[in-house]
Amino acid sequence: MLTTPPAPSALWGAAAAAEPFAVVEDAAPPGLHFLDTPGVRTLLTPGMLAVGDALAEAYAQGRFACVLGDAGVGKTFAVHTAARRLGELLPLDFRAHPAPADLRAALHRALGLGGEAPADAGAADTLIRRALAERPRIVVVEDADRLSASCFEYVRFLHDDLPQGLCVVLIAQARGERSLRAQRMLATRSAGWLHIPALTRDQIPQAVPALHPLWQGVAPGDLQALDARLADGLLRRWVVLTLHTQRALAATGAKKPDGGMLQAVADRVDGGRRS
Repeated sequence: MLTTPPAPSALWGAAAAAEPFAVVEDAAPPGLHFLDTPGVRTLLTPGMLAVGDALAEAYAQGRFACVLGDAGVGKTFAVHTAARRLGELLPLDFRAHPAPADLRAALHRALGLGGEAPADAGAADTLIRRALAERPRIVVVEDADRLSASCFEYVRFLHDDLPQGLCVVLIAQARGERSLRAQRMLATRSAGWLHIPALTRDQIPQAVPALHPLWQGVAPGDLQALDARLADGLLRRWVVLTLHTQRALAATGAKKPDGGMLQAVADRVDGGRRS
């Protein structure tokens, strides 16, 4: 069990001390980048650095961490990338509005306990508690604001049952914060509440060329215009733009995108609408 959270440099290596939007090589496992777009790189955005710090603290303390932000800012990517560097990740996969039985089944699968979870709740919990007590893990819950009060109570039970606690990362869109704040048990069990913002327009000329090499020859003003029209500082949308631009380059044989190609890509992505 960790006793002190790693410093950012320990988590991200020398890149953490480099310039803003430094690239971390091979930080993300295959399939984690949105759409699996070839050549997209892992950036140490302000959000990524903040998530790394927050998760390191929550993992060291065996507590909850709440990560909030609009769709597309990179919450899930940052959490999964940082968590894999800290310890063993247990992402829970369940239906949209789960019951405690769904959480038991998801934990049973994530822990690799084999077969189906026992139908008897007590038997299922015995297996889960025994496995969780073996070593620290990081449980990740997407769309956490959709959890019912009974689900939160079940996660609280698991957390409180373990002498070392349990690191649980709750990810939700910004609008879900009120729902999470309503869970009183989080007030005393959370290491922190983290809001991940979109990139600002001024950050785009530095961040986007670092995200993928194809943008390195594009004028900063053109990148900012694309962002204003289509991306609004959301990395997920920039990955979509990257994929469409890659396809356009492959179709035309061009080495880098010009203004006409970027206009065509933008029209294709948003259907020709103008803001």
